[in-house]
Amino acid sequence: MTRLDGGSTPQQRERATTIFEKGSPGRRAFVAPALDVPEVGGLIPASMRRAEKPRLPEASEPEIVRHYVNLSKRNFDLDSGFYPLGSCTMKHNPRLHERVAALPGHCRLHPLQHPRRAQGALELMFALQVALGEIAGLPHVSLQPSAGSHGELAGVLLTRAFHEDRGEHRTKVLTPDSAHGTNPATVTMAGYEVVKVALDADGGVDVEDLRAKADEQCACLMLTNPSTLGIFDPNIEEIAAIVHGVGATLYYDGANLNAIMGYSRPGDMGFDIVHFNLHKTFTQPHGGGGPGAGPIAVSERIEPYLPRPQVVCRPPDNGGPPTFDLDVDRPKSIGKLRGFQGNYGVFVRTYAYIRSLGAEGLKDLSEVAVLNANYLLARLREEVGELLPLAFGERCMHEFVLSGAPMKKELGIRTLDLAKRLLDHGMHPPTVYFPLVVEEALLIEPTETETRETLDEFVEAIVAIVREAAKDPDVALNAPYTTPVRRLDEAGAARKPRVRQEL
Repeated sequence: MTRLDGGSTPQQRERATTIFEKGSPGRRAFVAPALDVPEVGGLIPASMRRAEKPRLPEASEPEIVRHYVNLSKRNFDLDSGFYPLGSCTMKHNPRLHERVAALPGHCRLHPLQHPRRAQGALELMFALQVALGEIAGLPHVSLQPSAGSHGELAGVLLTRAFHEDRGEHRTKVLTPDSAHGTNPATVTMAGYEVVKVALDADGGVDVEDLRAKADEQCACLMLTNPSTLGIFDPNIEEIAAIVHGVGATLYYDGANLNAIMGYSRPGDMGFDIVHFNLHKTFTQPHGGGGPGAGPIAVSERIEPYLPRPQVVCRPPDNGGPPTFDLDVDRPKSIGKLRGFQGNYGVFVRTYAYIRSLGAEGLKDLSEVAVLNANYLLARLREEVGELLPLAFGERCMHEFVLSGAPMKKELGIRTLDLAKRLLDHGMHPPTVYFPLVVEEALLIEPTETETRETLDEFVEAIVAIVREAAKDPDVALNAPYTTPVRRLDEAGAARKPRVRQEL
């Protein structure tokens, strides 16, 4: 808070300076002992050595700690407040699983350790494969992909290998209008042509349009069920029959799996390939550019093409226990997708989550995710339904899409303005302007980890913003006011920055 005499608090002064403006020459956080080993030169070629030492800040430990703590406070994170970012499933990550992943046997295991000396890790990975296969209803799992988009790429590459092994050259992959933005990018990267499939009036796949576009050149249909619109497609069995009828594969984008676990399985719907977002459905922290994981589960006919090596369980030998190994003898495999076997710490957290909840717990998770979404939808409809109507359907699964078009027309504020003003209420905005098929879209996902009180507070914030805009839309148009920076020039930020020429 700014002082009345024009000064500022120590916290504000701390935030107003950079780490390069702090400290003093010779200041240190700690004093290192003198080296007692001989200096070795010549390891770095002369052409790659610095002409002078880097101009790094010289600061004390308190200055360094305060610098990073204050930087962290500039971010909005899940530990700070409600984060209903639709399609991203930003939910609480249990601290218990962080502690399990940090155990020395897990976090200090070297990735080059010989399988004989990493039996515990391999057993955990194998058990996770079995669990994910059961959840998906598909028996064969690879943990290699590093993220959801990487799992998508793996799935399309597996599709390509499947068709090429049959001597078929197919050219296109079908995706619905409501598909995740990564789906078309994945298809293009894998060398296929993207063909859009229309939606019907209820927001599901237009079966007749699919029937017209599914032919012998179709390699795959990529589908999310429930979709990004928060709708479970009741025609899924007919869709699967159409796709399989032309010899194509059916791929399941597992981003929305937390809506159906314990109630339905992609494999039972007819899907051949599924990817899991361990950072969405399970307990791995989401975002921040850190490690991720997007394992894939596949049917019997796709299994020969899985990435290698594959974690396998060898039968007991001479009365001993079973052993776990890495199987590299896979002649039809699409090969390695990444170094080593994936991000092991992610696997530990996910396995701990599954074992903590059990089958009934996973079912409860889905129930609460769907209940929270429908409760929030009902409250918003009651309070602001005319200005922010539901885009499709009457109810939803784990998320739903509202249209801000009436609000824009009646009050003069856009979905973006509403989102910016929410930041001043201490809440992260939902996803805006996606899916593209909804005008002024607002995609909301409360997840299963939020309380009823939090959902009610969110409704109260939306209502307050709408009422405020009815009196003075400029308040929302100029928001936010309480963040470290105000509204940015997004068009200017998107342009290539000029490079400053040093004299």
